[in-house]
Amino acid sequence: MIDLDEQDHRQAETGTISGRLVARRKMVLRLVAAFVVGVVLGGFGVSELRDSRDQRERSAVVALVALPRSADFGGSSAQGSIQLSGQLMLINAGPAPITVRGVQAERPGAVVRGTGQPRLLPPGGTGQLLVELRFECSIAFQPEPLSLRLSVETEDGQVREVTHPVALVGSDWERDAQSMCDPHPTRAG
Repeated sequence: MIDLDEQDHRQAETGTISGRLVARRKMVLRLVAAFVVGVVLGGFGVSELRDSRDQRERSAVVALVALPRSADFGGSSAQGSIQLSGQLMLINAGPAPITVRGVQAERPGAVVRGTGQPRLLPPGGTGQLLVELRFECSIAFQPEPLSLRLSVETEDGQVREVTHPVALVGSDWERDAQSMCDPHPTRAG
């Protein structure tokens, strides 16, 4: 007697084993695909985070140059001191746009205050800021530079105070102020 159930049972077992192998292969392929997708998405995410961080760092950089310009926009003098309206040239040497909101400086004999509107400067851009200048003729123009404090808003919306030294000796401000300090210079010889 031949038991037909045995052969069918063995074939069913064989079919089940090959079915399990196919299922395992599919699962392994799915895991490998999920791993590859995870690596790709993770790499993209890290790249985006790095780019975002680099952009924030660039936005926070302030590189500003300030130069005295003409101070012949009117003025007055009284008892050895003068008051002038002038300009301060600003150059954005940084990698991102900035807005210069104000400027001030003070030391014995010299006071500078910004009077103009905030000035937006693109990277590499220049602009003028109106300033009020007060000098005491006898002590204003010392050889050491005047330290300007500039209030600057960066692209990320942060307001920072930066300092920049400005030499008054030999500047347009000194030339225009000296013409008011010495309205009648004496000539030798």
